[in-house]
Amino acid sequence: MENKESVFGHDCPHCIGVCDRITARSQEDRKALSNRLNRIVGQINGINRMLQENTYPPKILVQVSAASAALNSFSKELFKDFVSSCVAEHLKTGDTEVLDDMTETLKKMLQ
Repeated sequence: MENKESVFGHDCPHCIGVCDRITARSQEDRKALSNRLNRIVGQINGINRMLQENTYPPKILVQVSAASAALNSFSKELFKDFVSSCVAEHLKTGDTEVLDDMTETLKKMLQ
């Protein structure tokens, strides 16, 4: 993937593009994140089956809680990657604008 000038005015190996603001990830990282999401999709599909089968609500709620925890874990992993790659790279160059993105993201995550 070709590096373009980032929205912060310099090349960053993690933040590619000016308007599209995509993040370069290794194939291994993408696969690991995708596998986690696929497991979550499987959990959601299982919950839907339970609903269609008129499963007792407390059993469904336990599965909803597990799926929610898995999605929260995915979010934490993605956020950790963002901070350790994108944010760190920008701060090393003295570019603090990325902190606004990080702050806004945290606000939304904590709502």
